[in-house]
Formats: sequence, C-alpha cells, structure tokens
Amino acid sequence: MYDETNDKVLLLNTVQKFMEDEMYPHEDKVDKLGFVPDEIGRQIEQKSLEIGLFAANLPEKYGGGGLDYSSMKLVEREYGKTSHALHSWVARPTEILLACNGSQKEEYLFPCIKGQKRELFALTEPEAGSDVMSMKSNAKLVGEDWVLNGSKHFISGPCMPDFAIVFAATGENETPRGKRKRVTAFLVDVGIPGFDIQEGTKCISYKGYKNYQLSFNDVKLSKDKILGEEGNGLSLSGKWLGMGRVWVGATCCGKAERILGLAVEWAASRKQFSKPIGSFQATGFKLADMKMNLRAADLLVDDCVKKALDGKMTDEDAAIVKVYCSEMLNKVADDTVQIYGGMGLMEEMPIERLWRDSRLERIWDGTSEIQRHIITRSMLRPLGA
Repeated sequence: MYDETNDKVLLLNTVQKFMEDEMYPHEDKVDKLGFVPDEIGRQIEQKSLEIGLFAANLPEKYGGGGLDYSSMKLVEREYGKTSHALHSWVARPTEILLACNGSQKEEYLFPCIKGQKRELFALTEPEAGSDVMSMKSNAKLVGEDWVLNGSKHFISGPCMPDFAIVFAATGENETPRGKRKRVTAFLVDVGIPGFDIQEGTKCISYKGYKNYQLSFNDVKLSKDKILGEEGNGLSLSGKWLGMGRVWVGATCCGKAERILGLAVEWAASRKQFSKPIGSFQATGFKLADMKMNLRAADLLVDDCVKKALDGKMTDEDAAIVKVYCSEMLNKVADDTVQIYGGMGLMEEMPIERLWRDSRLERIWDGTSEIQRHIITRSMLRPLGA
C-alpha cells in the first residue's frame, strides 16, 4: 500500500545521503577554483541518473521521476543547502519542454530526460530583464523559415548546452492596454550557423555556476523549431517562471536552515565573559528571529505548493514566496556573520561563502522589487488602477 509519509521520508533520506556523498565534499574546492571540474559534474550527473533523481520533476510516462510538486519541494529545499554550481548537475529540465510535439520529443525532450542533452532557458536580455516587453530579439518569417536575430545574457546552466529555448518577438498584438509583442519560443541547436554562445562574466555568488551570452545573426529556423505555438511563448515561460520562483523559495529555506544550524552551534560554543554568547539577548534574540522567520517562510512555500497542486496558484502567490524567502535568507545569513564576528568573513569558515551565495537569491528569477510590483499589481488591477 502506498504510504505518502513513508515515501517522502525515503526520498528525503536518499537526497540527503546523495548530497553528503556527492556534493558537500566538493563545495570548498569548487568555490576556490571558480568552476566545477568536469569529472565532478559528470559524476554527480551519473549518480543522480543511477538513483533516479535526474529529471525527477518530469512525468514518469516520458521517463522522468514523476515527483509531484509536494515531493519536489522536499528535494529543492535540500538542494538549497549546497551550491547551485553543484546541484544544477542534477538536471530538472524545464517543464515547458513538455510542449514538444511529434519529432521534437525524440530530438529534445527524451534526450534531456535521459541525460543525453542539456538545454538553456534563454529569456533575459541586456535591456530586457524583467521587462519582457522590451525584448529586442526577434524572428521574422522569410519564405518557409523563421530568421532569428538578437542576443541574450545571464542565461545560466552547469555546462555548455546542446540547445537553447529562445524567446523572441514574432509580431505584435492589439490589446486593451495597447500594442504588445507576440513572443514565441524556439528550439535552437548550438552550432548552427549564426548562433554564437560564450561564457559570460563571473559572479561571486555560486562560483562555478555558469552564465552564458547568446547572440543570433540571421539564424534560420524551420517551422518545426517552434516550441508550442507561434505567439504562445509568454504563456509557456510563465508556467516555468511561476514554479521556478517557488523553488527559489524552497532552496532559500534549505540554505537558511543550514546557516541557522551553524549559528546555533557557534552561539553555544563561543564564550565571552565566561558565558556562551547565545545566552546574551543580543545574540539569542537574533537566533529566535531566525527560527521564527524560517518557520514562516516554510509555511508560505507549503501553502503555495498546495495551491499549485490544486491548479490555483497565482503569480501573486509565487511572488510572495520568492520575495519573503529570499529576504529571510539574506537576514539569516547576515545575522550569522554578525554572530560569528570576524570569523564570519574568513575563508576558512563556510559562513562567508553561504553569505555570498545567499545574496543572489534576491536578484535572479525576478528581483525583490519586481516581486513587489507583481503583488501590488494584483491588488490594484481589480480596482481599475
């Protein structure tokens, strides 16, 4: 008989053992090197394939792990305790690949699930981050082919991909709020004429997790390279971005739990004036606040996951989770540095790395300011504002 509670305990134990064996031992090395050695990344990838964690987010009928949102929340929360540079080698292919049809499944979807191919989700541009309508990448129909031009940046992934899911404007639509770009998703293979991809600038958060710069110069794409339908790109991207923000929230909770554990250990063992520093209110109250805010963040993630399972999650729900959890994590990380004092900034301790890594969470997948804009908009639009 299926026992959901026992099933999740087994899943959690599997993930935790996997991380202890395959990820935690490499954290310091990867951070100091600034990259994940290929043999380490491929080892993580292969091990995750062997134990069934690779592509765990995609349906069993396609060869994925078939985990629902509730189970994926447990997985993502645990992954958050280590560097994105390491756990990203355990692929969770973008769910919009489920829009593949016909031969696209054999060429893109199934290879990603089997670990034979890697994809990039290419939406962000130098002048169009959260403002998708400022997108300059465009594709025009010339004869039987689409011709793609433009560029993308901050497109992240663990290694050089095999193809990119590229979003480009393919026209305009008249709407009650004026003209809006019609955006289409294309499947673009690395190596085809006109498509250049290079590693981008280095980030101090999650060292070793790569970001790429993509440029397209008259790239010819046949109609069967459209993912989904022409003009339906924003709808597809929205499905991925919404849950992506929830998973950011879950990973933030995991990282905050790890940092809090380190803070508590230090506060209990470090003594000043013959007392553990945790016994002083200035430190003890910080720990209490961390505990309360982490509990609240976990509850927000749980609530959003339940709504997603029921098909009722909104953009506002995901935005609330993303902004609250990322800011909670940043406060936990910063207060822990304060509790450690000077030692919190020393490379010999893990705190400074976790602190640096935490900073990025308030920026990617939509900044805190963008999340607050989404929340505000959801309150005002029903009133006509």
